[in-house]
Amino acid sequence: MRHCDFAESQSTDPHSPDKLTPKVCQTISADEESSNTMATQLSFTGFAWRNLWRRPLRTLLTLGGITTGIGAFVALVGFSRGFERDSVRLYTNAGTDIAVIHATLIGGLLDQSLESKIEAVPEVEQAAPVIYNIVDLTSDVSALVYGWRADSYELDTLTYVSGGRIHNGKREVMLGDLLADDLKKRTGDTLPIQGAVFTVVGIFHAGTVIEDGAMIMPLDQMQVIADMDGKVSTFHVKLRPAPPGESYDTYVKHAVKEIEAAAPSVHADPAAERAGNNIFISLARSVAWGTSTIAILIGIIGIANTMAMSVFERTREIGVLRALGWKGGHVILLILTEAAALGLTGGLLGIGVGCATLRLLAALPQSASVVSAFVSPLHLLIALLIAIASGVAAGAYPAWRGAHLSPVDALRYE
Repeated sequence: MRHCDFAESQSTDPHSPDKLTPKVCQTISADEESSNTMATQLSFTGFAWRNLWRRPLRTLLTLGGITTGIGAFVALVGFSRGFERDSVRLYTNAGTDIAVIHATLIGGLLDQSLESKIEAVPEVEQAAPVIYNIVDLTSDVSALVYGWRADSYELDTLTYVSGGRIHNGKREVMLGDLLADDLKKRTGDTLPIQGAVFTVVGIFHAGTVIEDGAMIMPLDQMQVIADMDGKVSTFHVKLRPAPPGESYDTYVKHAVKEIEAAAPSVHADPAAERAGNNIFISLARSVAWGTSTIAILIGIIGIANTMAMSVFERTREIGVLRALGWKGGHVILLILTEAAALGLTGGLLGIGVGCATLRLLAALPQSASVVSAFVSPLHLLIALLIAIASGVAAGAYPAWRGAHLSPVDALRYE
């Protein structure tokens, strides 16, 4: 369209009206007028928002990619951290100070006769032999099953919802309250396990998802069904109170050395370290980070593609903005703002998806015994920062390219 500025001219004839004569007349393209209007009528963030929704389908697909990546991060990493958190609480709630395992073989069995050697260490109050394994209880429900002796100190820390403790030599089981709900079992009911029928003598609450979704039976009965006569998986060790003036950590480290000296075939770990170094936790952590990283990378590629196409489609518009006085830094800031907005929005949606996924898994019978719906605020903050950083990283090259467009060449672009 043509845009003209007019100047008022005075006529010599007093009866004739004043006339407007053209002073400046120039051609302004539709893109220039559009950009001029946007630059004056829209805020910087409003400009970025308008640009994002020029292609709503493409923007929605890009949001879907980053939402999936952040959702996977929240759900998978949240699961592994929750599992680790509950594993640590499993030891600390029960009062276990040291976990004793096979010195060389991962998952190797220990002779139950080592109990006397461990308890001979002056710092040790009790060494509780333990067997644990995952058992299919029904076609739909599998659970972690512990074999404990009836005099184990760990039984003293449980809260009994109904019934009471197991007894050595009897086919009895105690169910965590989560597992009891999944199996629809109550005190006095029977439960077939590996061809033998056990009676539910108690239902307990321990305060961790792992134990509340588990079963406890007498150690000797677990040895029978697992064919582990005279063998145990580990020893949980409770120490005597530390002497005055000695720190707990120093006391535990000294006891670890004494136990390993008394029984050379074992390896002893402070309970908290053992929980963090558990092979299952390490595997879950690796899978969680690996899978969520791949998903986030896919989301980054989606944002990069969206921003690159946006810059390509707006080449002439960017040229107009440069001609109007925008510097390269302003263009970079605009494009990075758009990319960060995509990351932020996708991050918020991903957090919602991840938390909902964890809640769903925590409610399913197949996974309720190992999945906690708890997600720490720090974990959510990290997820959001990753989403924003992913958006900025994905928009870096398109922003650089847009800032280095020649205004003259951009205005000539069709």
